[in-house]
Amino acid sequence: MFRNRVYYQIKPLVPWSCRLAIRRRLALRKRPRVKQTWPIIPGSERPLEGWPGWPNGKQFAFVLTHDIEGKEGVAKCRPLMELERKLGFRSAFNFIPEGGYAVPRELRDEMTRGGFEVGVHDLQHDGKIYRSRQLFAQKAIRINRYLKEWGSVGFRSGFMFHRLDWLHDLDIEYDASTFDTDPFEPQPEGSNTIFPFWIPKAGGGGYLELPYTLPQDFTLFLLLGETSADVWVQKLDWIAMHGGMALLDVHSDYLRFSGEKSSQRTYAAELYWGFLEYVRGRYGRCLWNPLPRELAAFVKRKQATPARSYLSDECRRVSVLKQANWKGVS
Repeated sequence: MFRNRVYYQIKPLVPWSCRLAIRRRLALRKRPRVKQTWPIIPGSERPLEGWPGWPNGKQFAFVLTHDIEGKEGVAKCRPLMELERKLGFRSAFNFIPEGGYAVPRELRDEMTRGGFEVGVHDLQHDGKIYRSRQLFAQKAIRINRYLKEWGSVGFRSGFMFHRLDWLHDLDIEYDASTFDTDPFEPQPEGSNTIFPFWIPKAGGGGYLELPYTLPQDFTLFLLLGETSADVWVQKLDWIAMHGGMALLDVHSDYLRFSGEKSSQRTYAAELYWGFLEYVRGRYGRCLWNPLPRELAAFVKRKQATPARSYLSDECRRVSVLKQANWKGVS
């Protein structure tokens, strides 16, 4: 953690291109060493005790989230919503309340009216939110104010830092600051599960933790230099086979839509479009595409009234076929 503190202290002084070059070199050197635990970590497919399954016989959950890092990301929110809407998907957009951009109320209202969700992404996204317990408690007061003002029930910290016990200070129904496996993050310890899990609070209550289980777009395309969505496809097929939760974090800032100039900061939006087309075409009605708040409400409800859940006949056929065809991820 000391190394992280030093890095985020000097980060504003280092040009973005230099930071990317350093991180890319480190990631490419690390990738061969972690191939046994990334993008799939063995054992993460085991359902948690008492897991009730997904609603209406669905095979797996497919959850889309977006973190908005800067002004460019805000400007691309509407094209991103339109892309997903055309393919029949919905997602959650997480905004930084006190970052380097304004969060227009009309944009937030447009999202919620259109069936999307708005969440809170850190407070200032400076890597310092967990610097001390006292500091977090002070920031939690402001975060709660934004949660209430925006009508939000979900939180994700910057850089996927997490102290899950501290998050009980927040008025949230879910957090999405962890992952099943991601050795490329500054706090690389994963939750080792492709299922959501409950974080209980002493005395009662708590919140749902939603780990992302598909690699982040930044890691895949900007750090590792992938030129296709094959890793997403292979991991998604594996998650679907095991009935887990496929949760993806795509940053609008890094998407390059038609007509935009190519740069090292972006990747073609067609990669994301093509992946969503694959998901829709391959799994159709067998997937459940809830907003994170809907997923949290479902699990909370099931906790109160446990019940068994079964795959529909159609989805069982898809699952069996997938197990017969799947050959693993190299």
